[in-house]
Amino acid sequence: MTDVEQTWAEQIREAAASKTPLRIRGGGSKDFYGQPLAGTVLDARAHRGVISHEPTELVVKVRAGTPLAELEAALLAEGQMLGFEPPHFGPDATVGGCVAAGLSGPRRATAGAVRDFMLGVTLLDGRGNRLHFGGEVMKNVAGYDVARLMTGSLGTLGVLLDVSIKVLPLPVAEATLRFEMDALEAVAQMNRWGGQPLPVSATSWMAGVLTVRLSGAEAAVTAACARLGGDRLSEQAARAHWQGLREQSQGFFGGEAPLWRLSVPSVAEATGLAGSQLIEWGGAQRWVRTEQDAASVRARAAVLGGHATLFRGADKSVGAFHPLPPALRSIHQRLKHSFDPDGILNPGRLYDGL
Repeated sequence: MTDVEQTWAEQIREAAASKTPLRIRGGGSKDFYGQPLAGTVLDARAHRGVISHEPTELVVKVRAGTPLAELEAALLAEGQMLGFEPPHFGPDATVGGCVAAGLSGPRRATAGAVRDFMLGVTLLDGRGNRLHFGGEVMKNVAGYDVARLMTGSLGTLGVLLDVSIKVLPLPVAEATLRFEMDALEAVAQMNRWGGQPLPVSATSWMAGVLTVRLSGAEAAVTAACARLGGDRLSEQAARAHWQGLREQSQGFFGGEAPLWRLSVPSVAEATGLAGSQLIEWGGAQRWVRTEQDAASVRARAAVLGGHATLFRGADKSVGAFHPLPPALRSIHQRLKHSFDPDGILNPGRLYDGL
């Protein structure tokens, strides 16, 4: 162990002995996400830096406290990127926070989610033990996939030390097109495009406008633009649009009403909820700003075949995340007990009692 790791391990053991909750925190850019925060802060930013980067192997190994912007700059210098386009939500975002939150940006529907890019992870569990899972190559398939399990766990299972992540080459060419149509037409169109050999890398709909991004080889993007038509945005306008979605800096996300994220089948019908709506991921992600009560929102999401997360705003006492079925909650409880038997790591950040 490094000196930092040893210090954290001792802090964890002392907290476990006294049953004192620890709040695992990186840059704090995702503090709003999930259940209310609790516990003595364990600041994870001291453990930082890129450990190794093999551009030809499309793999990077990095310490969890590394600023996300620093990692992306290092990848950009090699003509590479994080394929899942993680949101930062602030200049202090860290790689560990990115993995722990498990949030993906506009490219997620075509490139994959955060967990799809995780190859290996090293962590400290709730006993202060240093554990390593997975590998540093894309063909690694040995053992239980704890690297992916840690993704989206919000620090409830361990303190991330370092992660190995698959990266992607930057696309050679990109173009963004816009079309005027209503929400139902847009969802149908997104799904039609999804079933065709088109280089679609992101889609969104808001306020009567469907926007699609094409990424890939120059010839493929040019041919797709000619086939689809629409109005092509300038490079600057396109970058601003997708960045605004990724970082939730667009006007839609600045409203006062609670922000809900509905994850539903891409072909699901209209949500039917009051308020404004923004659709992403080929129709599978529906952002809704509404004052409707949590029970109504979640009931509607269930009818559509999905679930609803209270992303921002409102009273989190209703639960930030969709309630778990008994069998799934039992699995969560067993995992929590295995990694954190004294329940001291970010307790209740995902669900009460976990």
